[in-house]
Amino acid sequence: MRLKVLACKVLFRELSLIAAKSKNYIDITTLRQGLHDTPNVLREQLQKSIDLIDRGEDIHSCGPYYDEDFDAILIAYGLCSNGIAGLSSKKYKLVIPRAHDCITLFLGSKELYKQYFDSHKGVYWFNRGWLENAPMPGKRRYENLREIYVEHYGEENADYLMEFEQSWLKGYNWCTFIDWPEFDNEDAKEETKRSAEFLNWNYDEIRGDKKLLEDFLNGNWDDERFLIVPPGKAVAPSYDDNIIKVDESY
Repeated sequence: MRLKVLACKVLFRELSLIAAKSKNYIDITTLRQGLHDTPNVLREQLQKSIDLIDRGEDIHSCGPYYDEDFDAILIAYGLCSNGIAGLSSKKYKLVIPRAHDCITLFLGSKELYKQYFDSHKGVYWFNRGWLENAPMPGKRRYENLREIYVEHYGEENADYLMEFEQSWLKGYNWCTFIDWPEFDNEDAKEETKRSAEFLNWNYDEIRGDKKLLEDFLNGNWDDERFLIVPPGKAVAPSYDDNIIKVDESY
């Protein structure tokens, strides 16, 4: 199969590893991390990408004179605060993992995600992709942000703003690193441990599993783990254990 993948950049290493070994042709376009913070913007950017692929105008894909088309567009995102709700392709089926967010994709199952989340209240997830693409909680983020505040607002106001900015972290107690054994993550683990120490949180590691993403790229799309949205239909939240469904109103 020929598959077009639209993905968050935090998944770049994992998707690249699996794509390199897949029997399928995998064409990956990544969007910058952080769009899930503004779900409407995430939805807008993904839909723009889908529309360009539909029209054969996507500059990241093969040119208009190439005679082999895609069999599907794979959306490598979770529901992400409804950021993928409403996505639709006029030409291709969309394939989407049944996941609330990317943590399920790194762990390999939504069941393991829930099990760990329930037993570790206040967990903040780390992995290499997040550390490479996002300002993760810790000393480096704190110092960089304070420097910006000092420059713009002065020392006294910076201290007040930092106290306010740090308040959202009070609900967290764990820095948990998702470790894929296929990668050398020692430096990333050490950085996560330093963050845990700075924040006075517990540190833990959990082994990630490539099976879900591997089946995603290899076309093993069972209904329990993946939603297939036919052309002309749209994605909708299901508000149950399935997480997402096909919006039949389209």
